[in-house]
Amino acid sequence: MPESDSLLNGKRCFVLDDEFLIALDIQQILERAGASHVASVASATEGMEVLGREPKFDLAVLDVKLGSVERYSLDVASLLNTQGVPFVFLTGMRADDVHAKKFPNAPVIEKPYDATALLRAVQHALEQD
Repeated sequence: MPESDSLLNGKRCFVLDDEFLIALDIQQILERAGASHVASVASATEGMEVLGREPKFDLAVLDVKLGSVERYSLDVASLLNTQGVPFVFLTGMRADDVHAKKFPNAPVIEKPYDATALLRAVQHALEQD
C-alpha cells in the first residue's frame, strides 16, 4: 500500500454517515491520506444535494444504513456510480451486505474499522475505477 499521506493526494472526497463522530473520524483519516477537500453529510437527502451542486468527487465513503427516516444510502451510491465516482461502503451489520452487493465493485468494510482497513478499501476502490 502506498504511503497513507499520498494515497489521496489532492483528491476531493465525499463522506455520508449519520453518526457525527464516525464521519469526523473518516474525514480526518482521508485528510491525513492527502485529500484536499472532504465534504461530510449526515443524510441521503443532503448528500444528493451536495453531489448535484459541487464539482465531481474523486472518492466517497458511504454508511450503508442511515437513521430511521432515510434507511439506506443506495440512492446516493447510484448517483455516484452514474457519475463514475468510486466509493466504499461501511456497515455495522452483516445483513447490510445484501444492499451493498448491488454495487459489486464497491469494497465493504465493517464497523468498527481502523484507519488501515479504511485506507485499504479506499485504495481498492480507486484501483477499480
